[in-house]
Amino acid sequence: MIRILLAEDEQAMREYLTRALERSGYEVVPIDRGTEAVPLLEKEHFDLLLTDIVMPEMDGIELARHCGKVSPQTEVMFITGFSGVALRAGHAMPQAKVLSKPFHLKDLVLEVERLFNKEAATGQI
Repeated sequence: MIRILLAEDEQAMREYLTRALERSGYEVVPIDRGTEAVPLLEKEHFDLLLTDIVMPEMDGIELARHCGKVSPQTEVMFITGFSGVALRAGHAMPQAKVLSKPFHLKDLVLEVERLFNKEAATGQI
């Protein structure tokens, strides 16, 4: 099963994304800040780091860079509501996908499936 570490500081968004991804068959570990993700990335295996860019304590770009050092096999996908921040993320981590809020949950699931070359979504959201 594909494991996703979800770093999102907004509780409602974190719960919303967790439910959608779990319904689509992914194992999700939701956390509310980048600093909480650091020890998890160092101790556990995750296939994907799905992170908001703008968070307190440690932003998503800094978290993604740390992830690249301690867990280079982990894919990275950013979510953000700020277009200027999305551009900065694209320059900092060109291999990472950036999803801009608002996005439909189907789009998120399709992007995750595309990332792992899974078959098309079954439309269960």
